[in-house]
Amino acid sequence: MIVLGVDPGSIVCGFGVIEKKGKLLFLVEYGVLQVKKKNEELPQRLKDIFLRLQSVIERTSPDASAFESVFYSKNAQSLAKLSHARGSAILAATMHDLPIAEYTPRVVKKAVTGNGNASKEQVQFMVKTLLKIEETPDFFDATDALAVAICHALRTESPHKTAKSWSDWVRQNPERIKS
Repeated sequence: MIVLGVDPGSIVCGFGVIEKKGKLLFLVEYGVLQVKKKNEELPQRLKDIFLRLQSVIERTSPDASAFESVFYSKNAQSLAKLSHARGSAILAATMHDLPIAEYTPRVVKKAVTGNGNASKEQVQFMVKTLLKIEETPDFFDATDALAVAICHALRTESPHKTAKSWSDWVRQNPERIKS
């Protein structure tokens, strides 16, 4: 399964594409879509996000997309711009008939680091470790987007087997038991 993760922003929009084969995760592509702030109206920036993200989708052919959900900001105008940018990104995925999943920042952090209150540096470290990335991405937006993709890939593993007891769980998950 190939997953596109998006950390939306109206000036810098992070994206990350990973592939999950069995239990292994592989990096496909990541980066940021930087759109001009000065002398460019918001509608033009939204168009740029839409078109550039469509290009990423066409290049990488993901099977699913995952987005970080909007969190409350003290500045209502910033929240509105972020929501518009997120809408442009979701539209790009929808135009390619990609399933859309949304995760809160806390859920993403917990999935990647085991701590829902992890710092951006901790998330970046774990993303680099899980995907075997040697360089340090220039923007946290890119590693945040990869973290969203990882979160989705991990949460959409094979359907969860329900166990009624620990012994049932051990029988159903022998590969997760260390002797």
